[in-house]
Amino acid sequence: MAKKQNVAFKSIEEVSDLWKVLTPDQLKYLKNNYVIQKYKKNEIVYCEGETPTHVLCIVSGKVKIFRTGVGGRSQIVRMVKPCEMFAYRAMFANEDFVTGACAFEPTVIYAIPKDVIKKLIMSNSDLAWYFIQDLSIDLGIADKRAVSLTQKHIRGRLAESLIFLRDNYGVEEDGATISIYLSREDLANLSNMTTSNAIRTLSTFANEKIIAMDGRKIKIIDEDQLRKISKIG
Repeated sequence: MAKKQNVAFKSIEEVSDLWKVLTPDQLKYLKNNYVIQKYKKNEIVYCEGETPTHVLCIVSGKVKIFRTGVGGRSQIVRMVKPCEMFAYRAMFANEDFVTGACAFEPTVIYAIPKDVIKKLIMSNSDLAWYFIQDLSIDLGIADKRAVSLTQKHIRGRLAESLIFLRDNYGVEEDGATISIYLSREDLANLSNMTTSNAIRTLSTFANEKIIAMDGRKIKIIDEDQLRKISKIG
């Protein structure tokens, strides 16, 4: 992991509402024990097979969680945005990471040591309940994605990914351009398809006036039709 940086950022309680459940003494303990980590674009945060040592919370930037499949091809499992926590499932399970994480853009992360999180959870049931809820939500999303990525056709998978990005990252001031710019390869990895299939399907969507493209920028023109394609698969 990246080393601690002596740079001023938002305090940890400003980054996530999670810490509002802590008592003043618990919050003080947390603030005295986390470290700041900075990553450049495409820099690895952790690798598959590593042993987790910290719970991570994004302050700014974005991180993609991926797993290497057959033939060395990567499958993006999910994208993590500011204020979201990650890297704790394996830690709670006492397992090594089954995924890797990479900074999608310049990213700042607060890293909280495993022992610190464990101590806080043992003394604060509200914090424990938060992590139970978060893990349960992630499991539900993973179950839905597993079915979608195996049963939907290419058009349905790509449409679902575009809707996912739109719903999670929002749109720019024009109200239509998705506020995250993925390479065609990343979009393909998110949609469980080859890059060439992703490019062809994007072109088809553009010809059908469902989306418009400008480099990595994707503008959704007909959201209703895109959601319909995603739904019917």
